[in-house]
Amino acid sequence: MTPTTKAYWQMHFCVLLWGFTAILGKVITLPAMALVVWRMAIVALALLLVPRVWRGLRALPPRLWLIYSGIGTLVALHWLTFYGAIKLANASVAVTCIALATVFVPMVEPWITGRKFEPRELLLGVAVVPGVALVVGGVPDGMRLGIVVGTISAILVALFGSLNKRFVERADPLTVTGLELGAGGLVLALLTPMLPWFGSPLVIPGAMDMVWLLVLALACTLLPFALSLVALRHLSAFSAQLAVNLEPIYAIVLAIILLGEQHELGGMFYAGVVVILAGVFVHPLLSRQPMHKPEPANLGTAENKVLD
Repeated sequence: MTPTTKAYWQMHFCVLLWGFTAILGKVITLPAMALVVWRMAIVALALLLVPRVWRGLRALPPRLWLIYSGIGTLVALHWLTFYGAIKLANASVAVTCIALATVFVPMVEPWITGRKFEPRELLLGVAVVPGVALVVGGVPDGMRLGIVVGTISAILVALFGSLNKRFVERADPLTVTGLELGAGGLVLALLTPMLPWFGSPLVIPGAMDMVWLLVLALACTLLPFALSLVALRHLSAFSAQLAVNLEPIYAIVLAIILLGEQHELGGMFYAGVVVILAGVFVHPLLSRQPMHKPEPANLGTAENKVLD
């Protein structure tokens, strides 16, 4: 097996593991706030065991500490709304909403990174509107609040993804991820009184919830992050982005197989999913910007990696 072929299969294995994050969000019985704070704490503590992370933290100037901590707060709010959407609706609805991040990125990224705004990228937003309408019409009324919360999560992906793109090259990706998750989890816990709808972070997980939390933090967050950093060295930008764009599809298929969510959703929902994901894959063709490999820090912090 050539290094490129091996890297390709590694990347798809990573995407499959990322797809499981939505499934575990449904399986874990903790409220969204506790789930996110525990996940971020476990990942941050695991990264603090890596000497390279400590060296990177010591080398960071105070300004970057503040910047990455602020980005980490956006990451925490993204995860909170993502898992909130899963609790309010289901895994399929949440990952479909997060795929809308690709629509918001062309609007947010020029403002944050300073690149030229491309009006024709707005065509992507117009193109997926029918898909969003179909998704809304294909879910029960009781799940529609989950769509609103999931869409907020997608906007947060666009925000922190663009910020990471601007600042990620100024520090080691492992260091950035550790600081963002550690600081973000702490700030999120402090914001709990302002976000009562998502529950308390002080809930102690039961035995099974703790097992699933460890799987979520270690097997579905740290492991694919580390593997993807290695795989990206051998993949073209096109191959890498094509692989990560498949994450919503993997997650929805897993939700059907493992959770039977097709019984909760109508045919209109899946038709809308097709329209939205078509927009995700067409996006690079509409953009004049050259396709770039996914940013390393985004791979460690986003549920959906469709950010370039």
